[in-house]
Amino acid sequence: MTAADRTRTRTPDRARDRTAARSAAVLAAAAVALLAVCLLGLAIGSVHEPPRVVADVLLRRLGLGDHHVTLLDDQIVWQLRLPRVVGAAATGAGLAVCGAVLQTLTGNDLADPYLLGISDGAAVGAVTVLVLGVGASGAAAAGALPVAAFAGALLAAALVMALAGAGSWSLSGTRTVLAGVAVGQMCAAFTSFVVLVLGDRDAARGVMEWTLGSVAGVRWHTALFLAAVAVTGTAVALAAARDLDAFAFGETAARSFGVPVERLRWLLVGTCALVTACLVTETGVIGFVGLVVPHVVRLLCGPGHAVLLPASALLGAALLVGSDLLARSVLPDQEIPVGVITAGLGAPFFAALLRRRTRTAAPAGARP
Repeated sequence: MTAADRTRTRTPDRARDRTAARSAAVLAAAAVALLAVCLLGLAIGSVHEPPRVVADVLLRRLGLGDHHVTLLDDQIVWQLRLPRVVGAAATGAGLAVCGAVLQTLTGNDLADPYLLGISDGAAVGAVTVLVLGVGASGAAAAGALPVAAFAGALLAAALVMALAGAGSWSLSGTRTVLAGVAVGQMCAAFTSFVVLVLGDRDAARGVMEWTLGSVAGVRWHTALFLAAVAVTGTAVALAAARDLDAFAFGETAARSFGVPVERLRWLLVGTCALVTACLVTETGVIGFVGLVVPHVVRLLCGPGHAVLLPASALLGAALLVGSDLLARSVLPDQEIPVGVITAGLGAPFFAALLRRRTRTAAPAGARP
């Protein structure tokens, strides 16, 4: 073997090593960022908790020593802030992973978890309770709200799947996108009519607050539920990572590699619909996380789903925990809906991303 042959043989190995090193660095940086922003979320708020106190509370609760903490510090850190941080992290992770999966399955860079009309369907359920008072009144409405929102989200997802399937086993990405847009617009029209025509000012305010998203009311039972949903959804997506890699080259290429295209799409779209429905039910509508985060990760470490999915989960979790921290820290004695923060952070970035992609796009008529 000549020197030139040996060089050509080593070049792919070096490229793979560099890619693996960069992927590991991205995962490590995302994990560190998530840990740092979680610690800040536990320390910063209307009552500042020093890092030493936060550490003492966590160690005492975990049984790692008999640290002296006051009852107030324990309530603030463990009972109020930690469930909120866990819930925000789980929601951000779930939305980011679903966004990455849907962008691959539909072949649409603008796809996100709400593409399937799930958020609008959940809003229909929320409006039914908040404005029409169906099934609940007074204090009971607070308990009926998540149930109604979950039912509306699942019905919207089922309708999208039925329309996209068109009575057959085949489920194309284009039909799924169009069905999601149609169902979303139909649900949004119903919501607007009920709020503007049948509702009063208080009802309209309640619906608006819910649709802007918040993790302020998350407590331990909700946080654990959200964490379980996010972990399950991520695990299902990771199990299909190699098939998603093949799917990224198109359906024809995926079939040539032996990927069951229709079955995979049904499984993963259904999983994303269920995960998003659970998240929307508990936290309201939080946009841009599932849209922007996968693009950021692809820019950093490439499109391989074995790295893309966990990195998206970590970065999505860090983004939403940080956004929630800003939401409750920017204005004194007032909390901004976290959906406003994510939109404010995500929209300019996504506009810059679109501008960059336009500049680097192939000339008109050329194949990418």
